[in-house]
Formats: sequence, C-alpha cells, structure tokens
Amino acid sequence: MTASLTQFTITEVAAGYWRVTFSNPPINLSDTDTLLELQHVVGLIESDDTLRVVVFDSADPDFFINHYDVSRFAEFPLTPGPTGLPTFIDTTTRLSTSSVVTIASIRGRTRGGGSEIALACDMRFASLERAIFAQIEVGAGVFPGGGGIERLPLLVGRARALEIVLGSDDFDAETAEHYGWVNRAFPDHELDAYVDNLARRIASFDKPALAEAKRLINRNTLPSAEDLIQTQDAFLDAFSWPTVQQRGAKIRRRAGELGPDFEARFGHHLGDLGDDSD
Repeated sequence: MTASLTQFTITEVAAGYWRVTFSNPPINLSDTDTLLELQHVVGLIESDDTLRVVVFDSADPDFFINHYDVSRFAEFPLTPGPTGLPTFIDTTTRLSTSSVVTIASIRGRTRGGGSEIALACDMRFASLERAIFAQIEVGAGVFPGGGGIERLPLLVGRARALEIVLGSDDFDAETAEHYGWVNRAFPDHELDAYVDNLARRIASFDKPALAEAKRLINRNTLPSAEDLIQTQDAFLDAFSWPTVQQRGAKIRRRAGELGPDFEARFGHHLGDLGDDSD
C-alpha cells in the first residue's frame, strides 16, 4: 500500500482510523513528489470502504506542511487527476469531497501551499505554542493559487481573508482559532490526545451516516472547481511578471543572508524586503 511513498507514512491506528504523517527534511517543504504522493494517498483513502477518518500530521514539530519549494517550480505537476482537474486542485478537492473525514493536526509552521492543503481538510486543530499559519504569496509577488483565495473567505469572512492574503504575515494559533482558520487551538501537550479522541469517536460511528452528513454540509461550503481552476491559471501566469522575478531575487538574497531565521520568521522578513522600486 505504501511502498511508493517516501514523504508520507500511513499508520492504521484503529479500525476505520488512519494517521498520515508527513516528513520531508530539513524543513518539510512541499514539492512535486509531495503533491504526487499526496494524490496517491488520497486514492488509497478513497479505495478503502471501511475507512472513516484520517488524521494528517507532521514528523517535524517545527513544520507541518511547508510552502512549495520554488526551486522545483518548473516541475509543478499539472496532469489531470481522476476528477479531470490539475494535480493540486484534484487532490485538495478530493480531500474535501471524500466520504472519509479528514483532520489536520497542526504543529509547526504551515504556509503557502501547505496551508492550502490544511484548508482542504474537513477540520484543523493546532498547537497553541507551535503552530504558525500564513499565506505568503502576495509578499512573494504573486497570490495564493491552490485554494487559499477561495477557501479562506468561506472560513474567516472576506475582510479577514484580505488581511491574511494581502498582509502575507504569520498568524499564531490563538488568532487562527479566533478567526475561524482552525477549529480549536490547544496547549501543545493536549493537542494529540484531543485529536486522537475525536478521531476514535468518529471512527466508531456508521460510515453511511458520516458520509451523508459530510456530503450535505459540503453543498454550500466548498469552492467551485471553476473558481479553483481560474485562480490556478492566473497564479501560473503571474510567474511571467517582471515584478515576480525581482521580488524572488530579493527573497533569495535575504534568505541567504539570514539563514534559518528567514524561514522561521518568513512573514516578518517579507515585510522588510521593500517595494519593487528598491
């Protein structure tokens, strides 16, 4: 089942309950392999008729699923998946529409495309001390292209979505909970027990009832495929903008100067880059 997976580990915790753990050292960047493996994981989830709930977590307490590795942007997969949608949108759409309940247990930083994967899960729970959230794309010269534009307003409202997207800053778990970005934030030592108890409780219920309740809730709470595709197309086109190249060069230069602190405080450092006329 998992022989082809190098970044994700699937553990059958109990009957009807899986835990899927992400690991891509050193800082859990998402890349082409991440997206293709996650698409495969979603296929496994869909193919198990006994599965009721899946918890996604990370092996690294400092990073959940991080932003996309821009050094591999040329490899960004666009091949249509089973839904007919491009790889990333196919995967996140199927996470949201699957009959299986999906929960993100977030410890560490999750930004950009990693945040968009978490947004596609049915529920998100976070560590108060360790979780950090950001849609950093505007600060990097573009905009979210994998569902953040569509999903955030549905969760937090228009004004807060604009604050998150246009401000491109890091948000702590307490604020994310207050905004509705996550369901709840817990002291770090309580997070795992709460998520595990909830998953076990859900796994004890009948799958037809779980699946139909989720399907009905989904009717008015998910973005349309058309909007997701339109945004991703615009996102990919934006990489031809001269301003994107200029800002990307600034980010690479500043990251080289600051080392690990740049990634640790990405949102903060984006605000120090200056405008494109610098």
